[in-house]
Amino acid sequence: MRVFGWAAFGASGLLVLAFAANLVLVKSAMAPLFGNVAEMLVLFAASALFGAGTLIEEARAEPD
Repeated sequence: MRVFGWAAFGASGLLVLAFAANLVLVKSAMAPLFGNVAEMLVLFAASALFGAGTLIEEARAEPD
């Protein structure tokens, strides 16, 4: 179960990096990696994966 939590965090981080790379490309007047709708879906997926990773890690944690 622990691996799934960290995998969700890692995938979320990669999606955030892809979003940031797209922003840098757009601001430097180069062609973007993806358009507006795809950008929104990338942010949604990153948020969902981060939330899933948090829930997995919280479920795994020992109660106080």
